[in-house]
Amino acid sequence: MPVDEIYALGKEKSEKCVAQMKKEFATLRTGRANPLILDKVLVDYYGAPTKLSQMAQISVSEGTTLIVSPFDKSMIKEIEKAITKAEIGITPNNDGTVIRLSFPPLTQDRRKEIAKEVKAMGENAKVAVRNVRRDMLDDLKKIEKSENIPEDAMKDAQAQIQKISDNYIKTIDELVSAKDKEVMTV
Repeated sequence: MPVDEIYALGKEKSEKCVAQMKKEFATLRTGRANPLILDKVLVDYYGAPTKLSQMAQISVSEGTTLIVSPFDKSMIKEIEKAITKAEIGITPNNDGTVIRLSFPPLTQDRRKEIAKEVKAMGENAKVAVRNVRRDMLDDLKKIEKSENIPEDAMKDAQAQIQKISDNYIKTIDELVSAKDKEVMTV
């Protein structure tokens, strides 16, 4: 495996780490209605666990309310039960045709808790990027043994791998900072 392939593979894996962190950020409740908060909700659809997004249209109303309109109105009770069971911190209001989820403004204590969660997610992403770096360095050592790469070239490659990791860690820090600011803004 050439050194360029190691770089490309490492960048791809690091991108996935950052994308996963962004996906986790989207599921956090930040005081604004966000349909992605319902991504993890599974509804018992005639015995099969089914994602809520496949069973209903989810829309935002007035920035602080989610409206869940089931495609099959007979499933409204099951959907309401699944949302309650998912423990997202919001009580669903069922009017017979749609379910409304009103997001109350966050308290300062809750904002601090969410900010801690954001930082923990950022740390997890950084650990994942560091693991990718370790794997890249391991692959580089395997190549060194089989292809007799000069010491200078090895040091340059190691420096390049470190630079790639540092760039992704910097990106993670920026995203965490931005999300933290969003959460703490009233």
